[in-house]
Amino acid sequence: MAKVDEMKQQEAAIGEAVSKTELFFENHSKAIAWGLVALFVVVGAVYGYRKLVVEPRFEKASELIAEAQYRFEQENPNYELALNGDENGAGFLDVIEQYGSTPAGNLAKHYAGVCYLKSGDLDAAAEYLKKFSPVKGLPGEIVNAQNLGLQGDIAVDKGDLEAAVALFAKAVKVSDNIYTTPLYLRKQGLALKALGRNEEAVKAFERILAEYPASIDAREAEKLIAE
Repeated sequence: MAKVDEMKQQEAAIGEAVSKTELFFENHSKAIAWGLVALFVVVGAVYGYRKLVVEPRFEKASELIAEAQYRFEQENPNYELALNGDENGAGFLDVIEQYGSTPAGNLAKHYAGVCYLKSGDLDAAAEYLKKFSPVKGLPGEIVNAQNLGLQGDIAVDKGDLEAAVALFAKAVKVSDNIYTTPLYLRKQGLALKALGRNEEAVKAFERILAEYPASIDAREAEKLIAE
């Protein structure tokens, strides 16, 4: 019984209700989105049909995702409205349906996954998070890491700790920054600890202290190593 309770505590620790990465993403989501769109507009500039096809589609997709982001970023966000939209503005699913092949459409898949996760629909959340394609550049790397990390959180909620360890490891690898890397190292370590792989867990926690001592996860890592 004690082992079951310990496992539940570990899983709760891994899948925090509102992760620090989610807060970072939500607080900077508009800048990240426009940064990604701008990045792909530059790439699209090499094509001769840019003026007639690429830019108009990118611009329209950017306008629609901005409408959905507005709902997502409210103080008390309505995730269902941000997801589905209404007569006053588009939702992330609208952007995916109409412009799924654009950068904004790709980012909308990630947003849709977050909305479903916030609403408690783990299966739909996993489906849309997996549809997101990794992108280049610093803003993109942060979103790439969060996407994999959220998939890891879902794996934890479903009791698949082995898959969670792999996903958190990927989240650590795709981006090296003080926001996502120590967070997902900690979650990886917690999942390893829950599996009884304590030596590997300690290595993950020690890496936080060695490489990200100023991060907000470093203090927690010290406590976990002591345990």
